[in-house]
Amino acid sequence: MKGRVRILVADDHRAMLETLVGMLSSDFDIVAAVGDGLAAVTQAEHLEPDLLVLDIAMPGLNGIAAAAQLKRRGSTAKVVFVTNMRDREFIQESLTLGQVGFVIKDRLVADLLPAVRDVLAGKSFVSPSVRH
Repeated sequence: MKGRVRILVADDHRAMLETLVGMLSSDFDIVAAVGDGLAAVTQAEHLEPDLLVLDIAMPGLNGIAAAAQLKRRGSTAKVVFVTNMRDREFIQESLTLGQVGFVIKDRLVADLLPAVRDVLAGKSFVSPSVRH
């Protein structure tokens, strides 16, 4: 990819949103930081980021639904989901979208950057604490 990777971040908890932006902003360009899935879709359609970092549980439109909607509309953005949910069903649902990342929030420090790098390289990533 030319230049720095452009990332859109979405999480409905302000402190987590700020944490995610802080962790990513030194290596990547943050083009938007929003608080819900609907805003993520609107901003992603306008800004065309390279990567989406989406919380799964958000009001209005959850992260998986937002990513699926963008993909149906032709978005080529890659996706890393961040969540507290460890349910295998969410992991499987997220992986139906292709090569995505699935990061458990209590593993952000260890897993977020490796997940972003793997997904950008065309691989999937699932936090080790939820792999089976």
